[in-house]
Amino acid sequence: MEFSTGTILFAFLLTLFAGLSTGIGSALAFLTKQPSQRFLSAALGFSAGVMIYVSMIEIFAKARESLAAVYGVSKGYLLTTIAFFIGIALIGLIDKLVPEAENPHELHDVDDMQQAENKDQALLRMGIFSALAIAIHNFPEGLATFTGALHDPAMGISIAVAIAIHNIPEGIAVSVPVYYATGSRRKAFQLSFLSGLSEPAGALLGYLLLRTVINEAMFGIIFAIVAGIMVYISLDELLPAAEKYGEHHTAIAGLIAGMAVMALSLLLFA
Repeated sequence: MEFSTGTILFAFLLTLFAGLSTGIGSALAFLTKQPSQRFLSAALGFSAGVMIYVSMIEIFAKARESLAAVYGVSKGYLLTTIAFFIGIALIGLIDKLVPEAENPHELHDVDDMQQAENKDQALLRMGIFSALAIAIHNFPEGLATFTGALHDPAMGISIAVAIAIHNIPEGIAVSVPVYYATGSRRKAFQLSFLSGLSEPAGALLGYLLLRTVINEAMFGIIFAIVAGIMVYISLDELLPAAEKYGEHHTAIAGLIAGMAVMALSLLLFA
């Protein structure tokens, strides 16, 4: 399947925007002396709402449509479902390999960080490993945004917005411990910013490896896998963390707000 240079460039720029939104999270973290626990809870809930809604309403449906066009309705639905759970298994394995303390979605209490023994070294290590973990998580997300934009620009925008919002609290997770460890906002911002580069890197590498086999069926499988990845991250990591760092109603309000914003964006780009 051939794509114009303009289409490829548009897809790459969307992916770059989504990945570098970790820098937005880093900047937000520095607007106050200490990030609000309630803000982090609402942000995580919002992120989960965005990702769940776009995954189940948009991405899964697009995957089923693409695979049904190639294999028929029944077989296409079956393959979509299988690929969806493969995505869940894949990100579950990645999370298993990343130690919980360094998981970017497990945001740690800043007060606890400051009271830790050898806190500077511990915090710096946490920030660096969080950046590495984000790079691992963002790699398949970058491929998802890129291929989504190649297949359907409107859907690519929806995925990019969802991933970008999801990356903002991850930027906070990297920058806060590095800042408290080094006292340098510049270093904290740089590390957070650089961790997002794995998103466009994943897009480019994935495209180079798959460009000769990209077709309607491949799009469908990738979309279904991505839907599974995003739902897993939302249910296993974002929502529990939102509950932990804020009141239950704050997390749920963020969740519903995220769904509403994503629904509105899909209606606008429909």
